[in-house]
Amino acid sequence: MTSPSSADQLADSATPRIPADHPAVNEFFALLAYAEVAAFYRLTEEARMAPDLRGRISMASIAAAEMGHYELLRDALEKRGVDVVSAMAKYVSALDNYHRLTTPSTWLEALVKTYVADALASTLYLEIAGGLPEEVADVVRAALAETAHSQFVVAEVRKAVTASSKQRSRLALWSRRLFGETITQAQYLLADHDELVDLVVSGTQGLSQLGAFFDRLQETHDQRMRDLGLS
Repeated sequence: MTSPSSADQLADSATPRIPADHPAVNEFFALLAYAEVAAFYRLTEEARMAPDLRGRISMASIAAAEMGHYELLRDALEKRGVDVVSAMAKYVSALDNYHRLTTPSTWLEALVKTYVADALASTLYLEIAGGLPEEVADVVRAALAETAHSQFVVAEVRKAVTASSKQRSRLALWSRRLFGETITQAQYLLADHDELVDLVVSGTQGLSQLGAFFDRLQETHDQRMRDLGLS
């Protein structure tokens, strides 16, 4: 028996393990859709913490972008014959609990959460999307596209931590807490929703690669910390 060629192996590795019509894709879209809705409400609430009009407008603009992303996912689910509200319902409790556990107490904490925690969630979702058919992955990438408003967050936080080492230490600790809570809640979510596990395994190229997957999440967090001047 001859062994497969390198080209054959490459082709096999590039072939999505999950077909576009797999039921878990609907679940993934529903999870992302409610994540966008929850982010919208969180950001509009946190906009009230802004010390000035510029900050409120910038946070409101980020919130508006989240609703645009939700509409992309809603339309994708409708094309698949799925009611978005019913599909999202099972993820409400888990995501609302995550936001309850990571409620910021100051404007700067709100900004750090927007930049750090949201990036971690996006990295996780994009890793999963990597194992999906291209037409499915494209919807995910569009829904997770980062807005230009994130640069406002970086500028505000860097200005604050440059002026105060106490703020730097406090926000660095907060950022580490966000990382730990994000990973913990993601694990709980997967434990409660078996239908999503296939997607994770597919996107990370199998269980043997999960360690590398979590390493990449750590790398994302570390880079965001550097961007904000917290490391």
